[in-house]
Amino acid sequence: MTMPTHDHLLVIASILVSLMASFTGLSITSGISALPAAQRKVRIVMAATALGGGIWSMHFVAMLAMRFDQPISYDSLYTLGSALIAILMAGVALLIMHFAPRTRPSTVIAGAILGNGIVVMHYVGMSAIRGVLPVFHPMGVALVVAGSTAMGIAAIGVAYSHRDSAHILTSTVIFGLSVVVVHFTAMAWTGFDLSATQKGFTPMIENGTLALIVMSSAFVICGMFLLSTTSFVFMEHGRSGSVAAGAGGLGAAPPPVVGANPIETPYPQLASAQSLRLPYERDKRSHFISADEIIALRAEGHYTILYTQRDKLFCPWSISEAEKRLPPSVFLRTHRSYLVNLNQVTAFERHKDKGSCHFEGAQSLKIAPVSRGNVAGVREALGL
Repeated sequence: MTMPTHDHLLVIASILVSLMASFTGLSITSGISALPAAQRKVRIVMAATALGGGIWSMHFVAMLAMRFDQPISYDSLYTLGSALIAILMAGVALLIMHFAPRTRPSTVIAGAILGNGIVVMHYVGMSAIRGVLPVFHPMGVALVVAGSTAMGIAAIGVAYSHRDSAHILTSTVIFGLSVVVVHFTAMAWTGFDLSATQKGFTPMIENGTLALIVMSSAFVICGMFLLSTTSFVFMEHGRSGSVAAGAGGLGAAPPPVVGANPIETPYPQLASAQSLRLPYERDKRSHFISADEIIALRAEGHYTILYTQRDKLFCPWSISEAEKRLPPSVFLRTHRSYLVNLNQVTAFERHKDKGSCHFEGAQSLKIAPVSRGNVAGVREALGL
């Protein structure tokens, strides 16, 4: 048994590739919940390719950093198959987060799938080595499975708790470093038998050829990272401007009259939902929709998602801003992330100390959660 030495510059490069790919994949998913299903799927494919490709690229940049006393090559089937596995598992995790109800169990499942995508990719990629025989220690496998699962759940949990820049950047660090930690922890528990080799039944990829493939992959990831960074910065700036415009534009409530009776509401014309229009963004334009068409609003970072009977729309208002502007007799906070139109609720269900509001017939949203502290208020508002 022997342990290889490492080229430290390539090790650093592998860490940077992992962080860039993580940021690219997670930032691509920002705000896509408001897109139509077909567009969401396209964005998920892009994000999964970035995340899965980043996992694969980090692994093989780190593999190229290894130095053995004898030449090695890689089985093409295992090498390319490991990339497809990483992309597929990342895609499944993102599909769960953007098409299934976003609950704690679904978040845990998605995080576990994403985290274990790193593990499966690593060991399939390691099995591609020809010229030496990798020997995996069971304790090492158990450690990396536990660690990758925990870090995957943490990354998804942080990224989707609030969809703002701070949480995306934090989850980038968590997931990017999890790929690195899994790889080098697994390598620490892996030995290499120089006297034993595996025979390959598919064409071999020499070290030089693999370097070209990995370099091309890393180049694409760097390009996507630069584009994502630019879009991310300008998107945050543009959305801040949109919030300001929404606060004083056509969909905004008029300012209070100076000298008016302070006991009276400053927005008397907002007594009913029909008198207020909410702004939403689509096709680079700001549109408006009557509040009575909204069945619920869900917080998405500093912004909200508007749910109608059929569509999900991106609104530049925060959930707190929406709560201030919408009539409380019609729109009630059921959860820290949900504001519900009571006129659209078709059923209420109690779950021990929590509950849920149902919207039968709606295609965009079936259920809105009711937190423990809001159950009594919701029941009273619904006349229960």
